[in-house]
Amino acid sequence: MTHTLFIGCGNMGSAMVAGWLMAGEDPANFTAVRPSGTPVAGIRTVRTIGEANMMPERIVLGFKPQQLAALAPEVARWVTSRTTVISMLAGADTATLSGLFPRARAIVRVMPNLPVAVRRGVLPLYTIAHEDQALQSELQPWFSMLGFAPWCASEEEFGAIGFVAGSTPAYVARFIAAFAAAGEGRGLDQGLALTAAREAVLGSAWLAAATGEPMEELARRVTSPNGTTEAGLKVLDPELGDLIDRTLAAATRRSAELAAEIKG
Repeated sequence: MTHTLFIGCGNMGSAMVAGWLMAGEDPANFTAVRPSGTPVAGIRTVRTIGEANMMPERIVLGFKPQQLAALAPEVARWVTSRTTVISMLAGADTATLSGLFPRARAIVRVMPNLPVAVRRGVLPLYTIAHEDQALQSELQPWFSMLGFAPWCASEEEFGAIGFVAGSTPAYVARFIAAFAAAGEGRGLDQGLALTAAREAVLGSAWLAAATGEPMEELARRVTSPNGTTEAGLKVLDPELGDLIDRTLAAATRRSAELAAEIKG
């Protein structure tokens, strides 16, 4: 039995646990450390690492990145040469983590997004132990239970995928809410407007995934010449690319700030 200890298990950690349990993982394989003692649904939850009282094969760092310097010494006491340290901490690079946990078997970074709770997440993975094929073979099917889990060739690639996918549920939620509000403004019942917008986005993404066709082709199939969709795209297209680029640039800047805070 491979045991996983979550040090901090907030929204994202709880979503991952929910996905693994949905996939059939044994709840006994997980323990969460939460200072509040608030239970993580389905698994053992304790207030301190000492209360967990184990040398687990996997430790997942799921607390706030700014807490790394304060918590690392206590976490390191429970890390052995058999322990894979898995970090979800934005801004904490592998060099920093390796320095804090020198005894670890390996350091692995993962940047999941919230749909891991329903096993439809995106989870880029990175480790400096590229030559450790056994490690990657061990972790790949485990993370793939939660969705699309590609191994990245560099930390830069890891960061790029994280920025594209990590915050996307929040951005898509805003997009759906805006369409629903527009529907309400045109006389639709609030619940009907939200359901219609949500299902339209879900169906569009599902169709794109099922067919694998280019996004431009999918848009073309919906867009009749001189029709209503074309009229809407003439408003959306000139602004959308720049808006997304500025959105991701703001997230990138904040990541750099977090990294600087962690290092100093």
